[in-house]
Amino acid sequence: MNVDFLAHSAEEVAPKLLGSALSCKTPEGTVSIAITETEAYSGAADPASHAYRGRTPRNAVMFGPAGHLYVYRSHGLHWCANIVTGTDGIASAVLIRAGRVIEGEALARKRRGEGVESPRLARGPGNFCRALGITAEHNGTDLLAETAVVLCEGEPVPAALIKAGPRVGVSKAHDWQHRFYLAGDPTVSAYRLSPRAKPTTGA
Repeated sequence: MNVDFLAHSAEEVAPKLLGSALSCKTPEGTVSIAITETEAYSGAADPASHAYRGRTPRNAVMFGPAGHLYVYRSHGLHWCANIVTGTDGIASAVLIRAGRVIEGEALARKRRGEGVESPRLARGPGNFCRALGITAEHNGTDLLAETAVVLCEGEPVPAALIKAGPRVGVSKAHDWQHRFYLAGDPTVSAYRLSPRAKPTTGA
């Protein structure tokens, strides 16, 4: 995969990332996960985005360049992985919500729990990172270089298999159709409306 693929808005890139894979090499071994669910987040125009109010030390990676990994802690509990897209200097990133383990399933299960069923190993952004081995140390990683975490292009997904819907668990701009997923795939996470969500208009 090259940077030109990612040099577009998050809304354009998010559905195209379905079928691609993230691979993470650690001292324990390598785990690779094919992406089955994404969410797009832009900058100043997106009230649900971390970059809505501008650049901060936390969200700086989100402002580019494209192809880098933006990792943040959610609710103080889970790491979440985002692939930075778009033009350098303008915040844009795709949250990876779920995937299917295609390499290193034994290691992914060790991290997630021996009783976890295969479709649930990387279902949900926190579980995705836990199964893959992503932590804060990977924030800013160049996914297009020979680093510990690499983004690999997969087989194109037929458009008929890609569905769009509202983003999960956000209270602002929750009804924007910026969540993309593979229809009927058992690894895709369940939709949950935030109890704080209010109707919005926009993208």
